[in-house]
Amino acid sequence: MPSQQVLQQKISEVEETTQLITRHAVVGIASLQKVRAAQLQEFKKNLADKVYMRVIKNSLMKRAIENCTEKPELKKLMEYLTGANVFLFTDLNPFELALLLEKGKVRVTAKAGDIAAVDVIVSSGNTGQPPGPIISHLNAVGLPTRIESGSVWITKNTLVAKKGEVISRRLASVLSKLGMKPVEAGLSMKVAYDEGLMITEEQLRIDTDKTKQSVKDAHADAFALSLSIAYPTSQNIQILVQISHHEAYALAINSVIPTKETIRDLIRKAHVEMLSLSSRLPTLEEKVLSAEEAEKS
Repeated sequence: MPSQQVLQQKISEVEETTQLITRHAVVGIASLQKVRAAQLQEFKKNLADKVYMRVIKNSLMKRAIENCTEKPELKKLMEYLTGANVFLFTDLNPFELALLLEKGKVRVTAKAGDIAAVDVIVSSGNTGQPPGPIISHLNAVGLPTRIESGSVWITKNTLVAKKGEVISRRLASVLSKLGMKPVEAGLSMKVAYDEGLMITEEQLRIDTDKTKQSVKDAHADAFALSLSIAYPTSQNIQILVQISHHEAYALAINSVIPTKETIRDLIRKAHVEMLSLSSRLPTLEEKVLSAEEAEKS
């Protein structure tokens, strides 16, 4: 009887999961590795109005996918049904979903085998630790030390692990003693199915600052191009008119075309040219002196 009851529960869960897949445009798989139960509950609470999150056994999820014959592309998700997972059902854009999960990550202390989320730099200063075995532990991971006022000090800023590197047991112990948290914990999207499109973890990773800068650069380039080819738009028409007026005005001045706008500058230009020319011509007195000197000679 208990076996029959368990079987019925599994059948019911597969049916519910099948309905969830059918009702939502996006199905995501996120790894539960290094995710604390409290974090998962917080995610569920914060995203309740946008995302339905459920921990389902991979074997049951596989059966639910097989039931969704109207979505044959879903079978590609099966290769990601490994390890502990939480499944996300939503109509959000999968990239927006991935960003929401990324923002929910927190820093935690490292354990052996963890991956550094950032470049781990230990700053110089007082460790607050008394002299003893701690000195050899610090030196073993490349941290230079000295003893001052009864405490162990690190003498200079030191990079002990680069972003993406595996943290050793020895280094994890030292960083924990120093109160450093170089590891990120939270939900990480492995893959997302979006109405027939399969989007991998690498594709879901977006550097928002870099993307924003790229869009700004593209806009600036497009704006400059539209000005250079005089292509009018609602954004550049005022500047194009200003450029056209400036060029027309310069042409009128250079071609000595009098208009009510140019006449003042044309007179000023003629006056300046006259002064320049007169400064180069000999005066009447100079001509007389030159003539007299010629006669004497």
